[in-house]
Amino acid sequence: MINEILKDAEERMGKAVSSVESAFKKIRTGRAHPSILDSVKVNYYGSETPLSQVANITVEDARTLGVSPWESNLVPEIEKAIMKSDLGLNPATNGSLIRIPMPALTEETRRNYFKQAKSEAESGRIAIRNIRRDANGSLKDLVKEKEISEDDERRGQDQVQKITDKYVALVEERLAAKEKDLMEI
Repeated sequence: MINEILKDAEERMGKAVSSVESAFKKIRTGRAHPSILDSVKVNYYGSETPLSQVANITVEDARTLGVSPWESNLVPEIEKAIMKSDLGLNPATNGSLIRIPMPALTEETRRNYFKQAKSEAESGRIAIRNIRRDANGSLKDLVKEKEISEDDERRGQDQVQKITDKYVALVEERLAAKEKDLMEI
């Protein structure tokens, strides 16, 4: 009974950390990385399709991404989708190859991106704490139904706290890495 609650809590906390990581990928640093375009959706025969499923995305150099569509008629659609995304990127087309230069980040933009990263990390920590609250509530319910003793509940809560601390530390670790990336010139 307690193990199921702990396993569920750990699984959900892992998803919260993954969510924070994917939010961090959308915050661009000064360097070109294909994951920056993960959120871009292209109109492909009437349906919104992720860019990575209709084109090959490569890193040409430290500050330039190359996008090679699999079908040449998709070039204008891809350009439009990149410009509509809130990434602040301006693609340049050269035949069937789309080059996306990464603009250099100013000190102010770096700080704003870091604020955004801190906000995403805080959302992740809140989600983890909510999962802890749910798990502790489930343990209390088991005590009320007399399925476990109060001592078992206390031990369970201690284990939930250890899991919570572990996942909050993971979020902090990811935030520190993102800060280092952002502040690096």
